[in-house]
Amino acid sequence: MKFGGTSVRDAEAFARVGEIVAGEKENSPVVVTSAMSKVTDALLFAFEAAKKGDIEAAFESLQPHFERHAKVSEELSGEAGRKSFQTELDYARRELNDLLVRVSRRSLPLAMLKDAIVSYGEQLSSRLLAEVCKARDLSARHADSRRLIVTDDEYGSAAPIWDETERLIQLELQSLIDDGEIPVMGGFIAASRGGETTTLGRGGSDYSAALVGAALQAREIQIWTDVTGVLTCDPRICPEARTLKTLSYEETAELAYFGAKVLHPKTIQPAVDLQIPVRVCNSLQPNERGTMILPQAQSTPRLVKSIAYKKGITILHITSARMLGAYGFMSAIFQIFERHRTVIDVVTTSEVSVSLTLDNTDSLEAVVKDLQRIGTVEIEPNQAVVCVVGSGLRGTSGVAARIFAAISDTNVSLISHGASSVNMTFVVQENLVSEVIKRLHSEFFTN
Repeated sequence: MKFGGTSVRDAEAFARVGEIVAGEKENSPVVVTSAMSKVTDALLFAFEAAKKGDIEAAFESLQPHFERHAKVSEELSGEAGRKSFQTELDYARRELNDLLVRVSRRSLPLAMLKDAIVSYGEQLSSRLLAEVCKARDLSARHADSRRLIVTDDEYGSAAPIWDETERLIQLELQSLIDDGEIPVMGGFIAASRGGETTTLGRGGSDYSAALVGAALQAREIQIWTDVTGVLTCDPRICPEARTLKTLSYEETAELAYFGAKVLHPKTIQPAVDLQIPVRVCNSLQPNERGTMILPQAQSTPRLVKSIAYKKGITILHITSARMLGAYGFMSAIFQIFERHRTVIDVVTTSEVSVSLTLDNTDSLEAVVKDLQRIGTVEIEPNQAVVCVVGSGLRGTSGVAARIFAAISDTNVSLISHGASSVNMTFVVQENLVSEVIKRLHSEFFTN
């Protein structure tokens, strides 16, 4: 059972989570929690302030969040739990102060210090949730994720080393479960083989839950958030969007990658490997069934399941006559992106040109400089990727006609269809994406 930041944002939310966990105690749950909402952002702000040398502002910015944790403990923990958590909170203050000073002095690699600092969100929330559960007479036991998930040294987006992680999770947690205890651990955080704190990337708490679920061969992995399952589209654009009962792993992975906020893309893989169902639930409405994500798509008369989008996209058009009839040209392009550690989303090609999209432009200038050695490069910023997902899209006639008829007066920059059997992806200007989503939702769901 993984609970997101909005599910543990205040005392009322923590109390709800305690009730939800209590309702599942007969099913031997393992609990994974994100940091309290806004805490990760605050820790990142403090890191940046310390990097500029403003230690006082860095540490002062964290005080309201320490107080938020203390308030939840005061309201929901027993006397012993309050004392225990206060000790942890005092220790965290001292450790963070020391780490922020180290950042200002550059006494250790900044990437290493950043992971150590940002990890305190999950360290504190998981210890606090364990105490809240104990106050409800649950046999909860805090488990340090850094003793369970082993990763490489890629700070900020570390990759788990599966064999070692699986063995440690089974060794540490299975005995607690067998004794009737409920392990409570922080998501997102892990440790390298050398024992240094690492993180799995933003949104990695879902990934933590999937790793633990896979290692323990759980019957079900539950992702608790503030929406009821996966919706037909973003409810901020279409308030009439509704919950999907089921999705396949493949459909969910496409939605997650192309902007659906419910699941982290990596979450699916450990579940796929062991065919474990993933349920997306709403902690505000725990009695609703949410969306069940299964190995295969369930048969349904509705062709399109959901529509996702991702803003902040940049298109690169690379054109070169040397590409005509030549081999190795695509390889040369992809090697440039690999060298600059930049991920490509959508790719389309013609005889003499390649167009592709990026959502991370941190290395754009260097990428373009290298690309210009093999062809001319045109840049189109402020674009958005729209992804229409549903099983069997590639093999069903007339779908593309319906999609593009619904947005016939909108210019489409790129189209990708056929690489996946479950999605059609295209790119439009960012300022038009809301209207495009509304029209598509109307075409495939309202009508």
